[in-house]
Amino acid sequence: MFVSGAAVSHFFAGDVRPAPEAGLRTRFWAPGPGTARVLAQALKPLGLDAGRIDTPPADAAQFDSETLWPVVASQVQTGRRILLVRGVSVDAVPEHAPSPLAGNGRDWLIRQCEAAGAQVQACVAYERRAPVWSGKAQQLALEAAAAGSVWLFSSSEALDHLLAAGLQTDWSHAEALVTHPRIAQRARSSGFARVMETRPALPDVLRALESGWTRP
Repeated sequence: MFVSGAAVSHFFAGDVRPAPEAGLRTRFWAPGPGTARVLAQALKPLGLDAGRIDTPPADAAQFDSETLWPVVASQVQTGRRILLVRGVSVDAVPEHAPSPLAGNGRDWLIRQCEAAGAQVQACVAYERRAPVWSGKAQQLALEAAAAGSVWLFSSSEALDHLLAAGLQTDWSHAEALVTHPRIAQRARSSGFARVMETRPALPDVLRALESGWTRP
């Protein structure tokens, strides 16, 4: 399972080759269409087609581990081996720092796989670090905390890094557009005045912006 397009890119950046046996049966899991597209491109030079990829349907209400599980559950049996390919945040906000395996919906999926008898291992394909805020970036963020500003968050980690930047500002005048219920919960608890959820697909994000906010 590749948790993101970045996980795919960094994993296949090495000298990765499939086993020479003609009976290779490995399946590749992706939690959403973006990851699936990057994965299909990475597999093609290896002689593996996109038919090996399992991902939620394009019209799914959400793209995450919970939505992926019904698609792949029948593959998970006693003795099956599952490799979780992911990144790790080396500068994570301490109370939100993930273990090598867990992380929001991923720990839920791992529990389902282990309960079915599968062996789950993690592969850390890359590291993420907190941004270094320049004076100009801090000023821009402070200005965007004012009324009329909309922040788009595609991960809870991005929101955590913003809150950990030490800006010492009140977010109750800003508004947030988020791509997952877990991010929405984090934004509300952080004090954003208005939080609107959308599916994590560009057309849906654009529609949410057009319907939920008007231009100044």
